[in-house]
Amino acid sequence: MKPAQDKDRAPKSAGERRAYLHKGVGETVGVVTLDGRPERMFIDWPGDDPLDAEGVRGVARVKTIEKAFASAFVALPGGRDLILPLRPDMPGLVEGGLVEIEIKTASRLGKAAVARFVGVGEGEPRVLAQAPTIEERLRHHVKAGSPSTGDKALAAVEAAEADALAVVFPLPGGGDIAVEPTRALTTVDVDLGGRESADSKRAARQANLAALSVAARVLRLKGLGGVIVFDLVGRGHDGQALTTAARMAFSPDNPGVGIGAISKFGTLEMIVPRRAPPILDRLLVSGGTLDPRYVARRLARALEREGRADPGGRLVARCAVSVASAFLAELDGGVAERLGRRFTIEPQDPWPVDRLEVSVP
Repeated sequence: MKPAQDKDRAPKSAGERRAYLHKGVGETVGVVTLDGRPERMFIDWPGDDPLDAEGVRGVARVKTIEKAFASAFVALPGGRDLILPLRPDMPGLVEGGLVEIEIKTASRLGKAAVARFVGVGEGEPRVLAQAPTIEERLRHHVKAGSPSTGDKALAAVEAAEADALAVVFPLPGGGDIAVEPTRALTTVDVDLGGRESADSKRAARQANLAALSVAARVLRLKGLGGVIVFDLVGRGHDGQALTTAARMAFSPDNPGVGIGAISKFGTLEMIVPRRAPPILDRLLVSGGTLDPRYVARRLARALEREGRADPGGRLVARCAVSVASAFLAELDGGVAERLGRRFTIEPQDPWPVDRLEVSVP
């Protein structure tokens, strides 16, 4: 008897993960890939606040208690205000008192970081443990072997940045999803597209199952959490199969993942813990345009590439005025140390922020 062919199955949660570590001028970037596609990205720039990062532990001073919101504002020495949610099983806090905390979620644009209660604080306010380094984070997610470095790592970083900036992602077998965050929640719109099948209901089922797997990876890469709403394709959904697939796809995000029932409107709602600020907070500025500081780092990479291709040659880099300003303020000296002073930066007043040119005169 021949085995059943092309049977619908929930996507497997297991896959091959690899780690990449890029140390460039003014940046250290780590990437985790899942089956060859970027799944997580960690970015560190000089000047980042070391006390605004997941994993920082310390004894903090209680500044104010907001009983109406079941929260307190606390601060580590030299750090920003942190939100500490209050729980019934916690001892009573008093303003001016001490509490031992760990940062659970770093700050996001317009929102303070969130801390986790560890215990009653003793002694003086102080930092007990710094946040894990990017290499330590990579080893946490990919335990086998050392992260790849060099050109392979840079290629993985640039692929991860492209995915992080994208909105639409293809599904295996056809169709796509669009991932779009708002202030309140993140929507994942599933589209059947050109997926071919004689059975439209089966095609919709396969697309929805694939969408859960792809979306889980993309959301981790983008650093998006909170309420996630999937606008599923088709009607008459198999709620049990989709819920099982969602649990498997989002299992790396536990503990804290919650999955609701499929609504009569064909939407699936989830809650996914926030553990990292959105990557787009690093790559974009308010309004959705690329951050000149990020583009300046792309310019530094381009200069290094051209410098290696033409050792000793003179280089001219043209870019937007804001990018040139960021480069000269943060990266000029570092690139000069690697290449020597054989490049010139020429700001171009009418150029958009994303336009870069590096050439040999």
